[in-house]
Amino acid sequence: MKAFPLLFALILLISCKTETPVKTVTMKDDVYFLSDDKLQGRETGTPSEREAANYIAKRYKELGLQPAGTKEYLQPFTFKPKTNPHGKAQFVETQQDSTITGVNVVGFLDNKAENTIIIGAHFDHLGYGIEGTLHRGEDNAIHNGADDNASGVAMMLHLAEKLKGKNKHNNYLFISFSGEEMGLLGSNYFAKNATIDLDKVNYMLNMDMVGRLKQDSTLAVYGVGTSPMFSQVVSANNKDFKIIKKESGVGPSDHTSFYLADVPVLHFFTGQHEDYHKPTDDADKLNYEGMEKVANYILAIITDLDDNGKMAFRKTKNESENNPKFKVTLGVVPDYMYDKAGMKIDGVTDGKPAQVAGMKKGDIVMKVGDLEIVDMMSYMKALSNFEKGQKTKVVVIRDGKEVTLDVVW
Repeated sequence: MKAFPLLFALILLISCKTETPVKTVTMKDDVYFLSDDKLQGRETGTPSEREAANYIAKRYKELGLQPAGTKEYLQPFTFKPKTNPHGKAQFVETQQDSTITGVNVVGFLDNKAENTIIIGAHFDHLGYGIEGTLHRGEDNAIHNGADDNASGVAMMLHLAEKLKGKNKHNNYLFISFSGEEMGLLGSNYFAKNATIDLDKVNYMLNMDMVGRLKQDSTLAVYGVGTSPMFSQVVSANNKDFKIIKKESGVGPSDHTSFYLADVPVLHFFTGQHEDYHKPTDDADKLNYEGMEKVANYILAIITDLDDNGKMAFRKTKNESENNPKFKVTLGVVPDYMYDKAGMKIDGVTDGKPAQVAGMKKGDIVMKVGDLEIVDMMSYMKALSNFEKGQKTKVVVIRDGKEVTLDVVW
């Protein structure tokens, strides 16, 4: 009889030693999977985008999130594109009426709380180069979208893991949106067909292009005016960044859909770069240490707000409502992180007026014609004064010196 307990203990010891430890999936792992060539750029409505959606759903399940779509973790939606963006695209799931099917991926962390925080990031990208690509090559190159926006999805999954068992005064709804590149389609659909009660949503956090934290650690946070406490909390929890705060809840990403549904929003963005919307936006170029810092910062904000109850919603001035209409463009990518006088150029498109005139990345546009440029709004107002074919002089600062260039619109 004495040998039985000894034998049982020996078997237990052996079985414990042979158990395979659960591998932690890192943000880098998620980015590399989602931006691999085999996913062919994750264009909305394609089999490769659905493969990415299935991967995210699998990750939700591994993290213990409950399905919160209309079909388990998935929330399919259909739409007809306003234009045909598929000139360079791969095969898409279309019917004879050109209807495209996208799919949001939705997971729920239930803390039995009254209110829910939505944490989101879009996972679609440009495939082989749909409308919006800045690639000027003749070949149909895969746009992997590592920063845009595998980085945001990876950070969202990382936060899901970090929030398990913590900050339990709210539930958490994690959403990977489809159709963002075609016009915020997935987030707009969810906001109008929510799988939870939007009146019980505390606030929404959005991450889009958070993988290229630069050496000066600049981080843009949009939507700080959408709730009275946001600006203070964003500043109080900052230890690592040069924060650029934007009041408006309206911007070119999925948080806009929730702001328009009267939900307070914050959107995090590490800035434009020369690989934006090009085939060169690859996983090996991301700053993974920087991503960890941004994720920890967002977690600190969530923690700070955890016991503050439901955030009050506040409307902000919508800068886009006052945007002037213009018929010409220089063909540049603005540096949206630049917060000094003028409009800094982060990229120049071949063959467009800026490149033909000799403008370069890093130039700061100070004057267009007779109009001084102090920010993006004054730059757009200046453009609205010109027609195609007209000529004007543009003054830029280059390497600390004034340079005057002749531009033909």
